[in-house]
Amino acid sequence: MRDVQNSSDMRGIAIQKVGVKDVHLPFLIKTKEGHFQSVLAKIELTVDLPQEFKGTHMSRFIEVLSDWSQKPVSGREMENILTDTIQRLNAQSAELAIRFKYFVEKVAPVSQLKSMLDYDCSFTGKLAQGGKLDFTMGLAVPFTSLCPCSKEISRYGAHNQRGLMRVNLKYAKGKFIWIEDLAALMEAQGSCPVYPLLKREDEKYVTERAYENPKFVEDILRDLVLALRALDGVEWFEIHCENYESIHNHSAYAAHVETVGIC
Repeated sequence: MRDVQNSSDMRGIAIQKVGVKDVHLPFLIKTKEGHFQSVLAKIELTVDLPQEFKGTHMSRFIEVLSDWSQKPVSGREMENILTDTIQRLNAQSAELAIRFKYFVEKVAPVSQLKSMLDYDCSFTGKLAQGGKLDFTMGLAVPFTSLCPCSKEISRYGAHNQRGLMRVNLKYAKGKFIWIEDLAALMEAQGSCPVYPLLKREDEKYVTERAYENPKFVEDILRDLVLALRALDGVEWFEIHCENYESIHNHSAYAAHVETVGIC
């Protein structure tokens, strides 16, 4: 049977990325406790295509992903997945993005009731044949913010709202941070963390906690910058913070990108 996609192409155009996108598969993500969490992952896997080849072998991408979906994955396994892809596709480079919901147990501050909070996470890796893995971990964490200005000028309270902070970071080879630890570090920078389950005594606590810890979106971003700088092994990070304002029909927003040590 003739293999059309493996035939020659005479247009002289190399393609930087070709592959599969929006593939949904169950994946196993390593947890801090040494177990694994089964997640529904949304995946993009691509390779480069030299100018002389008409097409790539799309079925091989699914073969690679199907094999790896049965094995626990963290940042350390990304290099193996990409190496496997390069070898099976006879490529010079490969890129992989895995996006998924990750659940962490939260304990209410007073009642101590337990519930699960979901976080949007991503693992992204790039690898050239014989090169070093370029790995980025992404995490989005909700938080509560309370406006310092509103507290200062109001007699009866201050407006507060839910916000979302997003971090993408890269760390040095041999270094690692668990999703659970990064989530805790991030949510500590808001006026108060968000909890899925709160009883009345918990609601009193988080309301007063936020009131005693007012922060602008700029404050939250700057505190998060300092926290990420202090992490061992972090080489680069990107932050986006957004307050879904309760008294405006728009959001307050701040962003920052930094290569650690060259700020």
